[in-house]
Amino acid sequence: MEHALLEQVKDTRIFLRKEQLATIFEEFDGQRMALNEVQRLEKYRKMLDSPFRFFRGSAYLFYFDVTKVPSIFHTADVRPTWIQGDMHMDNFGAFQNETGAIVFDVNDFDEGYVGSYLYDVIRMSVSIALYLEEQGLHNAAQKLAIQRFLQGYMDQLKRFQRKQDDPLTITFTKDNTKGPIKKVLKKLENRQRCHFLQDITHINDDGQRVFLWNEEVQPVSEDEYAAISNVLSNYAIKDIAIKHGSGTASIGLKRYYILVDGETDARGVEELVLEMKEVRTAIPAYFLPYNEAFWANYEHQGARVVGTQKAMHHLEDPHLAHVTMDGQEYYIRERSPYKKKVKPKNYKDLDDYFVTTATMGQIAAKIHARADIDYSDVFTYHSENEILNAIGKERNVFIESTILQAMRYKEIVYADYELFTTWVDQKFKHLATVSE
Repeated sequence: MEHALLEQVKDTRIFLRKEQLATIFEEFDGQRMALNEVQRLEKYRKMLDSPFRFFRGSAYLFYFDVTKVPSIFHTADVRPTWIQGDMHMDNFGAFQNETGAIVFDVNDFDEGYVGSYLYDVIRMSVSIALYLEEQGLHNAAQKLAIQRFLQGYMDQLKRFQRKQDDPLTITFTKDNTKGPIKKVLKKLENRQRCHFLQDITHINDDGQRVFLWNEEVQPVSEDEYAAISNVLSNYAIKDIAIKHGSGTASIGLKRYYILVDGETDARGVEELVLEMKEVRTAIPAYFLPYNEAFWANYEHQGARVVGTQKAMHHLEDPHLAHVTMDGQEYYIRERSPYKKKVKPKNYKDLDDYFVTTATMGQIAAKIHARADIDYSDVFTYHSENEILNAIGKERNVFIESTILQAMRYKEIVYADYELFTTWVDQKFKHLATVSE
């Protein structure tokens, strides 16, 4: 009898969570994103690669869960931070800034919004645990890597508060980084800009450089070509392609590559590739308090993404812009030929993980401290002061609390991943086997 009762309780919990997951996936992917079944299956197959990939593709589930958990470390709703909104290990990377320097920074701004800094911090901490778990590293190593991230974050905020560093000017280059990040940045210095163009373009029979078609880069329709040419009339366009297969959460959003002539980058090189990406309402906005001042400035979703990147990067992409085409909102940026992230193969030992997450903590502090009164009239205060006041003097308690929450949520992600696998198999079995 006791065993049967226990199984009944267990089955009920699983049923309720599975129904909850199904409702959330239907609402966001089916209704808000308006993905058709084929697009959803494409997205879900990527999410099935691993629990970490599942976590990346289900930010709405994360916010649904964590916004219900109170914490003494939250900043007040009336004093929000401009957050990146989808902070995880793979949303940091290298690229070339406006002066031609190869830097390491946050490189995705689609979910930028305003709210408690703690959501960025917790989401990043969970991602560290999942990422290291995927590499076969034990819980102790995961906790220490999160600790280094949090220490790097708080130490850097304190340096900003004391005016030892300036969030408006600090950058992370090969000269002030260590470990895998430093190695990636040094390697990119030897990469020629033309390598990227050679990878995705070729010279046709007429002697013109055009895109090279493959599974991910495909030609656009005549109507799409005309519409894009119209909204980008200030550029000398040489070719346009639609880009498939990028990202996880962004599947179903249109992404175009535009080859333009006569424009130069920071090093004076002509022929750039612009990226024009469709964007929807930021996921955190569905769960965090409504901020009237923010939306008054960034009602256009492309403007919101562009504004987030400008707020968080010291030197902005000169081609950043936002447009509306056929009723859909897009943002535009240069597709950096130096875009590269730290991959699992770049980590040689535990210290490599620790030094990398510490630097990511510094970068997280930089984007939070920069995107406030120094940049935007939405804010009337310095975010580093508000965050450090919320953390208080008991830094160890903050660290222990965040690690505890991250490690607990990692286990939830693993359990959800198993439920998700079963749900996808059942819901989409009429289309194809999910393991294909």
